[in-house]
Amino acid sequence: MMNMRRYIFDPPKVLVAGFALIILLGATLLTLPVATNDGKGLPWIDALFTATSATCVTGLVVVDTGTTFTLFGQLVILALIQVGGLGFMTFATFFAFLIGKRISLKERLLLQEALNNLSIEGIVRLVKRILVFTVVIELIGGLLLTIRFAFDMPLAKAFYFGMFHAISNFNNAGFDLMGEFRSLTGYVEDPVVTLVVCALITLGGIGFIVMNEIYEYRQTRRFSLHTKLVLITSGLLVVFGTLFIFLLEFHNSKTLQPLSPLGKFLASLFQAVTPRTAGANTLNIPDLTQPTLFLIIFLMFVGASPGSTGGGIKTTTFVTLLGAVWSQIKGKEDVTFFKKRIVYDTIYKALTVTLSGLFIVIVITMLLTITEPGQDFLMILFEATSAFGTVGLSMGLTPQLSPIGKVLIMLTMFAGRVGPLTIAYAVTLHRKPDPFRYPKGRIMIG
Repeated sequence: MMNMRRYIFDPPKVLVAGFALIILLGATLLTLPVATNDGKGLPWIDALFTATSATCVTGLVVVDTGTTFTLFGQLVILALIQVGGLGFMTFATFFAFLIGKRISLKERLLLQEALNNLSIEGIVRLVKRILVFTVVIELIGGLLLTIRFAFDMPLAKAFYFGMFHAISNFNNAGFDLMGEFRSLTGYVEDPVVTLVVCALITLGGIGFIVMNEIYEYRQTRRFSLHTKLVLITSGLLVVFGTLFIFLLEFHNSKTLQPLSPLGKFLASLFQAVTPRTAGANTLNIPDLTQPTLFLIIFLMFVGASPGSTGGGIKTTTFVTLLGAVWSQIKGKEDVTFFKKRIVYDTIYKALTVTLSGLFIVIVITMLLTITEPGQDFLMILFEATSAFGTVGLSMGLTPQLSPIGKVLIMLTMFAGRVGPLTIAYAVTLHRKPDPFRYPKGRIMIG
């Protein structure tokens, strides 16, 4: 009986079950007549898809959010985005604070798993900081967007739009209210919208652990190895992504060519930042050149950073593998960054996460070529990668998906948000080290 209880309450299993229950609850609410403007509610498959996309903070949509849903339906989506972005355990802890309940060891272990933290030390204090960071950042971002939107719409509507898009983009969700799948294309040359949304996406994507270390830097005067790698890798991906998109799209008459010099830079920057699992866009994605689309696929696969609101294999996974390759090329046994050695367990985990992600994307892409005959292969690969990275960018395939295609994308979004390893651990009955080691064997590589 004790082993069965330990199996049921294993953190990965609780996280998987928790996300699944939230999705089912959200889908049920979206099927209610009060949720849609036509008074009929969404069909179950579309409601489940929308709830999965919102809870997994993806942003892929089969119906337009701004024109399909009533205020009630939009608020349900917004709540799912917030819970999915921060994690249901963070919210459960918040309510425990409100009623004065003590956080147990089991709950601390769940928080450690949910936040991808290295230990449970200080985990409750970190959750309190996360809630404060979230409220402050979303409020500031929402007010700045409100001021800008107020020039284009009534103040009350501007405030609602500002807060909705601030929450959506900080949580790297990509849902928008602009109507007819336009996202933020109407603000492609607007520096306020571009820079505010980019800041929200970046802050949500670097991870709360990094955000907390930045906040404490004035006292500690130091960053951990994790924070250094996250900031440097994220910065380099954005810089080189902006540069390559600018060069690749400079002469594209459908994207950058008609824009002013400032507009070209802002559009390139936005399209480099948003694949870090946000999903908003200021350029029409199908109009981008194929090299740019392939670059965005790469950026979506890498994604955000651990302990953030984003998905993908994560920046630290990517840089760890690069470090391992570089060490192998130089003939070194250890992978080192900033005079610190990365332990082999971390390298194995990075390799496992990357190969698991590649396997999911390849299998889903192959299945979609069967379920969605006649569709362009690059469009299908783009969709599958966007779903796995919980990005939400689309070349227009999502609304055309067959019922089976929708199910495949839903499963991919769920796996991308919860994590392939977490799901694997959740379905594994027993995880324990081998009681003995086999003799060494040698094989030839390369």
